[in-house]
Amino acid sequence: MKKETKFIFVTGGVLSGLGKGIAAASIGAILRARGFKVNLQKLDPYLNFDAGTLNPGEHGEVFVTDDGAETDLDLGHYERFTDTALSRKSSVMSGQIYNNVLNAEREGKYLGKTVQVIPHVIQEAQRMILEASEGFDVQICELGGTIGDYEGVHFIEAIRQLKRIVGKENVFYAHLVYLPFLETSGELKTKPAQNSVRDLKSTGISPDMLMIRADHPIEKSLCDKLSVFTDVPVEAIIPMPTIDTVYRIPINIEEAGVGRYICNKLGLPNKKANLKDWEKLVGEINSVKEEITIGMVAKYMANWDTYASVTESIKSACWRNGFRPYIKWIDAELVEKQGESLLKDLDGIVIPGGFGNRGTEGKIAAAKYARENKIPYLGLCLGVQIMTIEFARNVLGLKGANSTEFDENTPDPVIHIMEDQKFITKKGGTMRLGSWPCVINRKSKAFGMYGKDKIDERHRHRFEFNNDYREELEKHGLLIAGTSPDKELVEIAEVEDHPFMVGVQFHPEFKSRPLRPHPLFDGYIKSIAKVKARVKEKV
Repeated sequence: MKKETKFIFVTGGVLSGLGKGIAAASIGAILRARGFKVNLQKLDPYLNFDAGTLNPGEHGEVFVTDDGAETDLDLGHYERFTDTALSRKSSVMSGQIYNNVLNAEREGKYLGKTVQVIPHVIQEAQRMILEASEGFDVQICELGGTIGDYEGVHFIEAIRQLKRIVGKENVFYAHLVYLPFLETSGELKTKPAQNSVRDLKSTGISPDMLMIRADHPIEKSLCDKLSVFTDVPVEAIIPMPTIDTVYRIPINIEEAGVGRYICNKLGLPNKKANLKDWEKLVGEINSVKEEITIGMVAKYMANWDTYASVTESIKSACWRNGFRPYIKWIDAELVEKQGESLLKDLDGIVIPGGFGNRGTEGKIAAAKYARENKIPYLGLCLGVQIMTIEFARNVLGLKGANSTEFDENTPDPVIHIMEDQKFITKKGGTMRLGSWPCVINRKSKAFGMYGKDKIDERHRHRFEFNNDYREELEKHGLLIAGTSPDKELVEIAEVEDHPFMVGVQFHPEFKSRPLRPHPLFDGYIKSIAKVKARVKEKV
């Protein structure tokens, strides 16, 4: 007999941005810690086909999976908390659903029937949910947005109907709400949460669990009150106040009985959750004393989520090496105007990925400052291109060196567009995406960090290192530390006469985990520690 998959649907109310992704990921973590095979999926109401063309300043980073899907940043939370590599099946946007339905209509698959939201759009959403769940014990689906959003109605109806389709014993609804705090009366208010549950019930869904977010301590009396007004058992009302680190959440919700309650409700064996690694991580976070300052020289400064995976990778590597990270956000455009003064007193500099010309010269100035002052530098995707341009200008003396992305008429295009990208007109999903192999030079720092010469890393870019300049750059001390197996694509470059100046064409941050920091980030922080130690010895 085929084992039935259990489904957990996580919805949100009152406000967006409460942390549904973290909540869903944390539930996944405690179920995985019980030995269950868990998959997570984001149901995003946007009419975009995927997240690839969304503005990161508005929506946060674009997370990339091994199979090349450009997804919402919540997939990064899912992967980090469950230490699992997800696929494009874990990211469903409304645009994909409507695209599939319209293609089927054009192909005559509906046999002349009128195509409607109910049943056709709903059934396509359900098909994508069920397809992603195959082979897993538990499928956790997070519904983007909040209850009451018009654009998410089809997903709400799809998950409501799934209870009948897969059996009510196999479905669990968790609803995340927010309790606002009134300064004048000094109290948390439950009315918005009550209204949110009422709105959810009006769609035909009654939550099995209520997870309560607040920026202040949540008294038990509030849980009792919400239980009365929502009909959710008080033991299934879970306080989730703002805490010191999100990586404590799996421990907290396990202690609150979330895992036990879900297992009992879904008829799963209530195995003991092994959260020792999470407890060790939280212990590391709380025990660190010495602070290091990492300058993040970037241009998407309106939203901290823009570089979520990068900052989490830096943090986990710092904690593992006994440091408290202070990430100093430095606007690359301000560096262009104010110069090196913004780069003083940094222990390290990171230049993350990005697109377009804005802020480029500020990043190049930061790379120059890092090279000349021997400050550990890590360049991610665009960061290795910036490093190469700076090296070509100021070491080789090619003053006009640039990328054709920034200057089509540059006399020295040390970075240029990939040949197969030159005539692409459709922007979505057409870059070099997903996991690509890389062979590492055994004489490089990268080999020392990875401990092996063959790796696979995730990419998202159109422009590449120009091999016409490769020999000359290497002669002057820019080591080509990693290439594609056919040696045509440069994947890793290092400045040889430097404590740590490493740039990679890929995005290692997408594979870093809080419990298992990525080798490049780990090596980067270790290099900072060595530099600091040498400075102390001199003093």
